[in-house]
Amino acid sequence: MRIHICAVGRLRQGPERALIDDYITRFERAGRPLGLGPVTLHEVEDKKGGGMKAEAALLRRVLPGGSKLAILDERGTVMASPEFAKSLGRWRDDGQADLTFVIGGADGLDPGLRQDADFALSFGKMVWPHMLARVMLSEQLYRAASILAGAPYHRV
Repeated sequence: MRIHICAVGRLRQGPERALIDDYITRFERAGRPLGLGPVTLHEVEDKKGGGMKAEAALLRRVLPGGSKLAILDERGTVMASPEFAKSLGRWRDDGQADLTFVIGGADGLDPGLRQDADFALSFGKMVWPHMLARVMLSEQLYRAASILAGAPYHRV
């Protein structure tokens, strides 16, 4: 199952980018034998300042057709890492070819895009900057692959 991360904003070089690159590399190594990966990052920027609607239009242009759509939203489901891993495994086993995670801009996601989502994931009630949300998602993808592979990275 291919993974796509569609996010508003461009992530520049720096510690966040290094962490994301590291976790995605780890995920792809651990996930490949499990039928998970690769990960593709799609970044969009609303240079005209059109707000959530404009960002949603840009995001919709990069969403892969037929993909399961999972948004990151503070109103979404809070999951433990093993539960997240089971969800990834179930979607893969159900024959889902693509899974797309969408991370909105500073104002969040347009309600229409939120409504179209198949799943909403929350990293808690706090709001996180998009660059940290990307790091956290990348780490959780790697952790999920490790859990599914039975590796000792995740300890309960």
